[in-house]
Amino acid sequence: MADIEALKTQIPHNLALVNINEDSDLKKTYGDRVPVLQVGPYTLEAPFDRKKIEMTLGAASDRMKHIGNNPAKSQGSKLQGASDRLENMGRWLSRNYLSALNLFVFIYLALPFLAPVLMNAGQPALARPIYAVYGAVCHQMAFRSWFLFGEQAVYPRAAAGLDDLQSYGEATGLDETNSASAMLGARGFIGNEQLGYKVAFCQRDVAIYGGILLFGLVFAASGRRIRPFHWLLWLAIGVAPIGIDGFSQLFSQIPALDFIPYRESTPLLRTITGALFGITTAWFGFPLLEADATAARVKVATKKASSKSGRD
Repeated sequence: MADIEALKTQIPHNLALVNINEDSDLKKTYGDRVPVLQVGPYTLEAPFDRKKIEMTLGAASDRMKHIGNNPAKSQGSKLQGASDRLENMGRWLSRNYLSALNLFVFIYLALPFLAPVLMNAGQPALARPIYAVYGAVCHQMAFRSWFLFGEQAVYPRAAAGLDDLQSYGEATGLDETNSASAMLGARGFIGNEQLGYKVAFCQRDVAIYGGILLFGLVFAASGRRIRPFHWLLWLAIGVAPIGIDGFSQLFSQIPALDFIPYRESTPLLRTITGALFGITTAWFGFPLLEADATAARVKVATKKASSKSGRD
């Protein structure tokens, strides 16, 4: 403290003492690291001596002089007002981003299920726009989709080997081959009263976004304290299984690669690999978002506490 005060004549500055116990984010971030000296964008952690303090103050002072001499940085009160509004928006997002994300994923996942509900209720004019919108991001092949209100929940192709289920070809009378016309037919088949109506997302996409939503809810319930999934584990557990299942199926069905044994994945495999990818991707990404959000909240809390200390 004495060194900081003694440097005032050499490098003019104002000292504001911040009590971290008055803000949960500050306490969580700096609890076992105090004392910490924050000088503009520079952070100096203990132990620090007069020389380190002088160097940090000097760097911050030089930076302020540079900014002050830059016309683009000196636009008066209008820019300050815009900056304050952006800061308030950023503060809100940093605290509520997870709720917003979970709500978005829930709605994004729920709408594909609303489509068959509307079809079953006799409202195709309301259901078809949902199928059309989601058709832009999903193949919607009927033999790889879930069905509601029908005899079966799924109608896989015979190649999937699920003999206890009626196959897609048997149920619909449509072609099960990989020809362009057969693919268009499977994509366009929504269902009927007997077979039910397909969800506007394929089985794998339902599992992916369901996994993301599941982890998002668990992450929220944990107080956002779960550490990020290691990227190597994400690749091994999340990416590899879905890649192997999807690409082995794709390559085996290319006529030019007829030396690869033909295979058709099953609803169970699509669901498991999709869920693993969704959960691990959210586990990898959400804690990193939280780290950025915490840093933003700490920055705002530090500024607020410093201003309060200066007034006091």
